Amino acid sequence: MTPYQEFLNELNALAEPEYREFHKKLLKNDRINVLGVRVPQLKKLAKKYVNEVDNILSFPDEFYEVTFVKLSVVALLDYSGFIARLDRCVKLIDNWAACDCFVPRCIKSNRDEFLPYIRHYVSAEGEFEQRFALTTLLHFYVEEQYLEIIFSLAESCDTSKYYVHMAVAWLVAETLIKHYVRAVDFLLKNALDKKTHNKAIQKACESFRLSNDQKNYLKGLKR
Repeated sequence: MTPYQEFLNELNALAEPEYREFHKKLLKNDRINVLGVRVPQLKKLAKKYVNEVDNILSFPDEFYEVTFVKLSVVALLDYSGFIARLDRCVKLIDNWAACDCFVPRCIKSNRDEFLPYIRHYVSAEGEFEQRFALTTLLHFYVEEQYLEIIFSLAESCDTSKYYVHMAVAWLVAETLIKHYVRAVDFLLKNALDKKTHNKAIQKACESFRLSNDQKNYLKGLKR
């Protein structure tokens, strides 16, 4: 098994000081220690260490990149291996970047089975627990048969939390782009708070996948 110091040395060899400063500004959290390793390099490390998943998970979370590799390794597992480590991983998430890149592909073929976990995290108190549930819906569930579930869960989230607010807006915007009529019907209910409602419209209107007529109509729905 690879010792932690050897793994850390590998990360440090890939670190770029200028990228470190850039990424720290994006994370908007000075408490997070960043080495400055780019995402493609972190993904390569995850593939390299996927057979050492529990060893990697035992490492201390003193750097953003260590936690990122942990999440990326677990995201490569089959469904049963992923589920066995899911709670442990979600508890590690403390920033939007790690959350949004934690995209376990095994969920795609187990969507119905995974829905109870999404409901669990949506109802959790943690900002990034809720965001994980919402980004998972965004990645794997924006299809006709899941729209009512998406809308119901979007209504139930605590959008007073900034990163939850942004995730709900992003998710609803994606439903507007892919299922315009159904999503407009949802907006017309005014079920979201004003700020999130308007942000969803803004994000949808930034997309090239909607027509000008659709965008103009959406802008008229702003509150």
